[in-house]
Amino acid sequence: MLVLAVDTATPAVTAGLVHLSPAAAADTRPAVAPLAARVKVDARAHAEVLTPQILECLTEAGKRRDELDAVVVGVGPGPFTGLRVGMATAAAFGDALGLPVYGVCSLDAIAAQAATEQRDAGELLVVTDARRREVYWARYLNGARVAGPEVCKPAEVPIGAAVAIAGSAAHVDLFDLPVLPVETPSPAGLVTVAATELLAGTAPEPLVPLYLRRPDAVENSFRTLDRTGA
Repeated sequence: MLVLAVDTATPAVTAGLVHLSPAAAADTRPAVAPLAARVKVDARAHAEVLTPQILECLTEAGKRRDELDAVVVGVGPGPFTGLRVGMATAAAFGDALGLPVYGVCSLDAIAAQAATEQRDAGELLVVTDARRREVYWARYLNGARVAGPEVCKPAEVPIGAAVAIAGSAAHVDLFDLPVLPVETPSPAGLVTVAATELLAGTAPEPLVPLYLRRPDAVENSFRTLDRTGA
């Protein structure tokens, strides 16, 4: 199964092609093989570079768009502007090619990739930049999310029983935990999260972005009026 994976929930613009195969045995996991990937860290370039990155990945892997079987996209949590670029692009590819589009939590994708680096059993904390001096966070045990996703200041994140951390390089050092070298969602991590549904051919749920808070820009009608009505 050939899967296109994209994510714009973080400052990294990520696109990639992944080959997904069923588990070889009952006690093994599905095989996730990255074929091509492009990652550009630029919080202001999501719209400009994502589609070219997808086309570059197809060229590198020697694949055509009509060979794709499905699309997986990170649905956040992430800032409003960047997040909607990835989701809109994924939805457009799915609609144009008649492909199912699966949305997955971007923090789950980081955790799935970090699981290959984590040696000590125990909880994993994942954090990404939420701006406003805050972070998005979630905790995982044996690959399953046990808390979050939520958004708050780093000092307010409930570390729980976490024994390691992964995610934003600008924020992981704020926590007294061993750091795993996974900073953003990877194509392989995104596909790993959706692997069971992909292989089963389960109909995807509607794409719903995880903003966790209102966009920075609000209409005047939502602003608080002072006593004079100004």
